Amino acid sequence: MADDDHPSNPGTQAFTPDFDDDDTGTHSWVPDFSDESDDDAGGAKPVPVATEPEKPAEPAAGQLPETESTGAQVQSVTVPGRYVYLRWWKLLLVVLGVWVAAAEVGLSLFYWWYHTNDKTAAVYVVLVYVVACVVAGVMLAMVQGRPLISALSLGVMSAPFGSVLAAAPLYGYYHCERVGECLAGVIPY
Repeated sequence: MADDDHPSNPGTQAFTPDFDDDDTGTHSWVPDFSDESDDDAGGAKPVPVATEPEKPAEPAAGQLPETESTGAQVQSVTVPGRYVYLRWWKLLLVVLGVWVAAAEVGLSLFYWWYHTNDKTAAVYVVLVYVVACVVAGVMLAMVQGRPLISALSLGVMSAPFGSVLAAAPLYGYYHCERVGECLAGVIPY
């Protein structure tokens, strides 16, 4: 009785496939979901295997077959003569160019803030300016393979610092105008 258990429950025995049949090919089985059955037993029946697809015509002599296995060379993404890095002087020029434009914005915002009675609008515009510089810098930084655009993103993200550098002497001038004792008219001591 114990010997009868092995075919239904092999336990931990190693699986050995049975290759005794003559047909060792793959058999496809498609379930029959129809409610009608032709025989009394019911259930699904195997469907015949589809024939192999037609082979393409042989290429003419001297021509290679157009398949993926021909080993076609992949073209390089980098273009010859185009730098994939940025020279230091180009980075410096781009950042300084952005900071010159930011200096005008910084001077204008500080002048407006200093001369207005209600400073709420001026402070709000400064906040919008800083947020716009950060968002524009991050958006520019997403561009790949363009080192000048990456340099521009660094310049735009640091533009508020350029604005502060331009507004600082104006602040020193206004402060020295009241105090009276300053070095070179802009640095209080």
